Amino acid sequence: MAGVTDLPFRAICRALGAGLTASEMLTANTQLWHTHKSRQRLPDLSEAQPRSVQIVGSDPAQLADAARRGVALGAQIIDINMGCPAKKVCSQAAGSALLADESLVADILAAVVNAVGVPVTLKIRTGTDPQNRNGVRIARIAEDAGIQALAVHGRTRACRFNGSAEYDTIAAIVARVSIPVFANGDINCVESAAAVLRHTRAAGLMIGRGALGNPWLFREINHHLHYRTKRPQPDLQDIVAVLQTHLRAIHDYYGEHLGVRIARKHIGWYLVRLPSGETLRQQFNTLLCCTAQNDFVESLSEQTLFEKIIRERRDKAA
Repeated sequence: MAGVTDLPFRAICRALGAGLTASEMLTANTQLWHTHKSRQRLPDLSEAQPRSVQIVGSDPAQLADAARRGVALGAQIIDINMGCPAKKVCSQAAGSALLADESLVADILAAVVNAVGVPVTLKIRTGTDPQNRNGVRIARIAEDAGIQALAVHGRTRACRFNGSAEYDTIAAIVARVSIPVFANGDINCVESAAAVLRHTRAAGLMIGRGALGNPWLFREINHHLHYRTKRPQPDLQDIVAVLQTHLRAIHDYYGEHLGVRIARKHIGWYLVRLPSGETLRQQFNTLLCCTAQNDFVESLSEQTLFEKIIRERRDKAA
């Protein structure tokens, strides 16, 4: 979720029910932390607590140093990414590429846990490929090293995001370790959330792409788990209010030039989830300044087309 889970998006997710959010991946090479992109991924003391900072790399000493630096800047949880399947990351023998070297995994986890006094968590996949699902062994290594919680994506490194997530391996991991395990992968509605929890008996869920343009998903899942009923879909007023809040946060955080460009991505995810949403997204992408983007979102509440879209969503949900 690098390039997605920035501070404005995390704030929206927290406000709508996410129990914990993690920063975008931050390179373990602290010599690169002076870049504009890295600076925006460092701990922000304005963020809701606990603040979890995600680091990625392949050198134990470098990762340990990054963890110490992150804590000094305000991180309250250090999250190690061994789940990313991106070629750019795996080509550096980092992310999910590390799952092929269990000895190195053990060295990294021990180094980071021993370097800091805050909880260290880990994100992994089920293995390197479908023929080598070593997720249970990695999980046992993590528990022995002192990892406090584990998130498991239900695909292997080789699968990337293709096909469907499988949850048998996650269930096996849950059964073999005593630390909390969070299931991840293809959780995009209340029904899939409940089914994954039943199947895996995981302590909780981690949601990524399912929340793009739909941060209400956290609130809806929480409601279902507590009350065993479906929460009504957000109404027009709720949708526009969240869009306005998110858009203003993007503009404030990134400024006029970059904010307009990044808003196209995030607001576009909201719009394309709606009937006729592609047309709305294309219209939004032509706008060249913050004022025009704000006016567009504000005008949605007055559009007959948009009201029709909301009615169609409600009818479909019923």
